[in-house]
Amino acid sequence: MKKFLIATIALVWSAAAFSTPTVGAELEVNWQEPEKFTDIRAANDSRSRFQARVMRNFEKFFQEIANELPEGYSWQVTITDVDLAGEVDFFATSTGQPIRVIKEIHSPAIRFNHLLRDQYGEEVVGGEERFRDMGFMSRMSPRGNTPEFEFERVMLQDWFKKQLQPKITAHASLPPKVSNPER
Repeated sequence: MKKFLIATIALVWSAAAFSTPTVGAELEVNWQEPEKFTDIRAANDSRSRFQARVMRNFEKFFQEIANELPEGYSWQVTITDVDLAGEVDFFATSTGQPIRVIKEIHSPAIRFNHLLRDQYGEEVVGGEERFRDMGFMSRMSPRGNTPEFEFERVMLQDWFKKQLQPKITAHASLPPKVSNPER
């Protein structure tokens, strides 16, 4: 009986996992020479593993934004530079173990090119975005259990709400373009 119950739960869970509807925009994220980025230096990890973790997290952050975009839209993003919050410091500890120290003077920044198209393939917004969150320390406390790259996630969410979302709303209020208007 116990084996049957476990198998049934597994079957129901797997069916639910595959039947989740897709929401938001289709997202494509590309990275342009991440080895030349301003700061994605690892403190206590190999450079390649840390870089892969940064990329995975940023792709997740952009996916969170894409999930909030209208369904049927497509969004292409090419990340061209990242400067993580803080700085790797070898002398902050008595052991010489490098750690990432978060201070106001080392604010997070990002630069990327993007193109957002609506369900008809029409360009909604695109171009280069570059911004730095100089007030990142006033929004969140670096003390305690702050998730990794949380300053960068909050910076991107703030940009989305203040910059991208109003443009999408304005575009949605326009009448749809007709390819062959009747005369």
